[in-house]
Amino acid sequence: MENKTILITGGSRGIGAATAILAAERGANVFINYRSNHEAATKVLESCRTAGVKAEALAGNVGMEDDVLAMFEACSNKIGTPDVLVNNAGILHKLDRVENYSAERLHEVVTVNIVGAFLCAREAVRVMSKSRGGSGGSIVNVSSAAAYLGSPNEYVDYAATKGAIDTMTTGLAIEVATEGIRVNAVRPGITDTDIHEGDRLERVSPKIPMQRAGTPTEIAETILFLASDASSYVSGAHLNVSGGR
Repeated sequence: MENKTILITGGSRGIGAATAILAAERGANVFINYRSNHEAATKVLESCRTAGVKAEALAGNVGMEDDVLAMFEACSNKIGTPDVLVNNAGILHKLDRVENYSAERLHEVVTVNIVGAFLCAREAVRVMSKSRGGSGGSIVNVSSAAAYLGSPNEYVDYAATKGAIDTMTTGLAIEVATEGIRVNAVRPGITDTDIHEGDRLERVSPKIPMQRAGTPTEIAETILFLASDASSYVSGAHLNVSGGR
C-alpha cells in the first residue's frame, strides 16, 4: 500500500476507521469521508498522520451526488487521485420486521447503501480507467453476511441493500476488467462495532462457528488484501469474513 492513495467512505469509526489506520501504517495516504462526527474523524486523521502519511477528511452524505463529487475533488486536490476506493459507508435502522418499515426508512437505507455506493464507484471508475487517462486501481465494496443470511426480524432492508452491492460488484468487475480496475467485495459477519443495537453482539455471537464477533481490524486486513497488489489477479470476488457462518 506504500505511496498509494486510498479513499474510504464512512471512515470515522468501526471498519472504516480501522481500515484507514491500518492503510496509513502500511504507507498509504488516506482520505476519509464521514457523515457528521467531526471529532471521531479528527482522531482517525491524527492516528494516520502519526504513521507519517498524508491524511485528510471531508464531511458528506454519499447518497448526495454533490457531496460525492466534492469528496473526490478534495481527495485529488489534497493528497492525490485515489488508487483505491473502499465503499464502506452504510446505515441501518432499528431492528424491526418488514411489516413495520416506513417508506422514509426504506428510502434512506436504499439511498445511502445502494445509490451512494454506485455514485462513489462511478467516480472511482472515471478517475481510474485507463481509457480516461487513469492508471487503474482497486474498488473494495463492503457488503455483509446479511446479504446471504437475510437478517429476518432484524433488518431485511439492510440485508437487501447488501445483496445489491454483491450484484454491483459482479457486474462492475466485468465491466471495468480491461480498464485496469479490480472490483471485489468483503462480506463481514457480526463485527464488534458501535453499529449494533443493545445486546445484539452477545445474542448473535453464539450462533457463529467461531463463537465470537470479528474485530474491525480483522475486516480491515481483508479489505487491504483485496486493495493491494497481493490480490492482483482477484476481481469479482465476494470474500466472507464471518467466522465460518
